[in-house]
Amino acid sequence: MWGNTLIIDRLHTSVDQEELRLKEEDKLVLTWEQRRWMRGRFTTVQGRKIGVALPTGTTLSPGAILYVDADWYLKIEGAVEPVLKIFPSDYSEAVKIAFEIGNRHFPIALEENKILVPDDKVMVRLMKRLGAPWERRQAIFDPIGNTPLHQHESIS
Repeated sequence: MWGNTLIIDRLHTSVDQEELRLKEEDKLVLTWEQRRWMRGRFTTVQGRKIGVALPTGTTLSPGAILYVDADWYLKIEGAVEPVLKIFPSDYSEAVKIAFEIGNRHFPIALEENKILVPDDKVMVRLMKRLGAPWERRQAIFDPIGNTPLHQHESIS
């Protein structure tokens, strides 16, 4: 702790779910971008002031446990945010749309047979150019892989 602000600079690697049942749950509600850049000052749902300074490249998914204390723990929750929901007509169109989105280094999420992307003017222009049906929605955005943008790794 620093003053009244808890500083979190590392993740708990193993969490005993049975132990958590005995503690108060607090939540930190973050957008996808905030879960991707885990640095900053935040206020939890219960009003706790925290500072987060996790190692570069740390990305958290909704449901991740960020901190465990003697009496309480902090869980990540995804914030509802603006997205485009895209309705591909078939598998082939879905692959083409996903390729075009990825080629622009945008993240995608899947919801059944729909594609979700951040609501961005570049994506709106792309969907219009492709003729893909889409609509604006509010949803928790949790992209496939949930990794930092523009990260190229080998698959082996």
